Amino acid sequence: MNVKMMQVGPLGTNCYILEDEKTREAAVIDPGGDAPEIIRALEGAKLRYILLTHGHYDHTGGAAELERAFPQAALYIHQKDLEDVDPSLFPLRTQIQGANFYDEGAWIAFGGDAVKIQVLHTPGHSEGSVTLRCGDLLFCGDTLFAGSCGRTDFPGGSVPKMLASLRRLGELEGDLQILPGHMDVSTLEKERRQNPYLRQALRETT
Repeated sequence: MNVKMMQVGPLGTNCYILEDEKTREAAVIDPGGDAPEIIRALEGAKLRYILLTHGHYDHTGGAAELERAFPQAALYIHQKDLEDVDPSLFPLRTQIQGANFYDEGAWIAFGGDAVKIQVLHTPGHSEGSVTLRCGDLLFCGDTLFAGSCGRTDFPGGSVPKMLASLRRLGELEGDLQILPGHMDVSTLEKERRQNPYLRQALRETT
């Protein structure tokens, strides 16, 4: 599997393209803007999925244009970030043709099942925030950052839920790769050692 990271939109959101080398089937995670650039990066690929870690505008800004360019692609988001939310912060519902919902324990597969993505519900930044795990890669959206974590003062945010989600990620086995929604990539072991929010969350298990 090839993974390409692009910074898109006015806030420099990390958008990820996952592509199976054999079938050239692909998924896009968090197309936050600059849809024409994402479409160019997908040239020759067969987009199967548009996957959203949460519904904030800076992570969904290019989703509608991608949906129009690739009508065969299925868009997925957690239901809590599409229904009964503030449209100024969560505008997706008014922009797209339709959405599919995923939640804790769901799996997304493509490339003849060569690429398998597990959905972990990790609320705190928003009620519907998810982390997408693909092997040893964690696409964390705005839950876990290098050295920090997502804000909890937006509607749907929660400090206790964020700490619980961080604790859950921190307790995963192995030194997984952290691919966040903003800023630099990292590793789980580095964040366990150096991230004050993750360290606080893990301390609260005792």
